[in-house]
Amino acid sequence: MVVVIKKGATKNTILLMMKRVMQERKTKGIKVRKYCGVIKLKEDALIIQKRMRDEWE
Repeated sequence: MVVVIKKGATKNTILLMMKRVMQERKTKGIKVRKYCGVIKLKEDALIIQKRMRDEWE
C-alpha cells in the first residue's frame, strides 16, 4: 500500500493515515493456531525430516 503525505498535512491527518494502514495490515494473514495439534504423528518429526532429506542423496 502506498500512502501519499502531502506538504502541509497536519499531525492528526498523518496519524489517521497511519492507523488506517495498521488496520489493513492486521486483517491480512493466516490464523495458523487453528492447525496446531491437528496432525498426529506416530514418529518424531525430526526423524521423519532426516529420513526425507536422506532420500535426496
